Amino acid sequence: MAISPQRLTIYLYSAHRAVIFAIAQLSCIFDEHLTFSDQISSLYKSCYSRIRELRCIRPYLDSKTVSTIAACTVHSKLDYCNSLYNNLLKSQINRVQQIQHCLARTVVKASKSSHITPILRSLHWLKINERIEYKLLSLTYKVLTTSQPDYQHNLISVPSTCRTRSSLSP
Repeated sequence: MAISPQRLTIYLYSAHRAVIFAIAQLSCIFDEHLTFSDQISSLYKSCYSRIRELRCIRPYLDSKTVSTIAACTVHSKLDYCNSLYNNLLKSQINRVQQIQHCLARTVVKASKSSHITPILRSLHWLKINERIEYKLLSLTYKVLTTSQPDYQHNLISVPSTCRTRSSLSP
C-alpha cells in the first residue's frame, strides 16, 4: 500500500505477520524502530556507486579537484540528515564510517590496508560520529545565539546561573 500526498510516501510491508512501516520523506527513510537501517542501506548503495564513478576518473584529476568532487557528491550525502543518527547503534554508524573510509582512500589513492586516521587528518575530515556531534553543537549554538527558528528555540531550555558552594552554605 502506498500513499503519496505531497512528498510524503508511506510504504507498508507485511513479513512474517509483522507489519513494518517505512516512511520516506525528504529522502530520509524512517522505520518503526528508528534504526535507520533502510536509510543507511540506501545511503550505502548510493555513495558506493558515486565512489566507483570517482575511481574511474581519479587518474585524470589532481588531488584538490578529487577532494572537491568527493565533498560535493559523497560527503554531502553523508551529512544530509546525519543529526538523526545521534545515539544510533554503533554497528549502523560503522556502516556509514566505512563509506567515508572508502572515499578517503579513493581521494588519496591509498590501499585498502593503509591506516585511515592519518588519511582523514590529511584531508581535514572529521569521523562520522564527530561530524554528527559537530552538526548538533553548531545547530544548538545557532539556535541559542539567534533565537531562530522559534520552534527550535522553544525546545531548548538554558538553566539559570549556577549557584556556587559558598552561596549554598548558611
